[in-house]
Amino acid sequence: MPTSTTSIPDPSTRYRRTGMRGLNSEMLSWVFMRASGVLLVILVFGHLFVNLWLGEGVNRIDFAFVGGKWSSPFWQTWDLLMLWLAMIHGGNGVRTIINDYAHGPRLRLALKALLYAAAIITIVLGTLVIFTFDPCPAGANPDLLPSICTD
Repeated sequence: MPTSTTSIPDPSTRYRRTGMRGLNSEMLSWVFMRASGVLLVILVFGHLFVNLWLGEGVNRIDFAFVGGKWSSPFWQTWDLLMLWLAMIHGGNGVRTIINDYAHGPRLRLALKALLYAAAIITIVLGTLVIFTFDPCPAGANPDLLPSICTD
């Protein structure tokens, strides 16, 4: 009975280039994951520090707190950046998992389509909420408005 042998290249030798030069999409994805991960750590810990540690902690988080916070363009931008980076970072990670574990091109295409649709819908709706949020809408019943809406 003949035995087949598999030769494993010496890891210290250089591989021949495939002809592709520069960055490809997977390399850009890898770089994005590292950069966005570092930025997300800063954004999330800043968010937790301001919302939970300063002042009265979790007890003060209510509708009025969010309304007051989102009245500032700084916090709108902070939360928007955190939303976009988290959704794109997480979506890119799930895309990688789909590429690794989904067998068959049609299943992979279907899962990626669902992933992209969910990510886009969440980003669009989250962005709309952040920029259109008004804790004191004109013409609302004053008894239903939070305490920050005193005229």
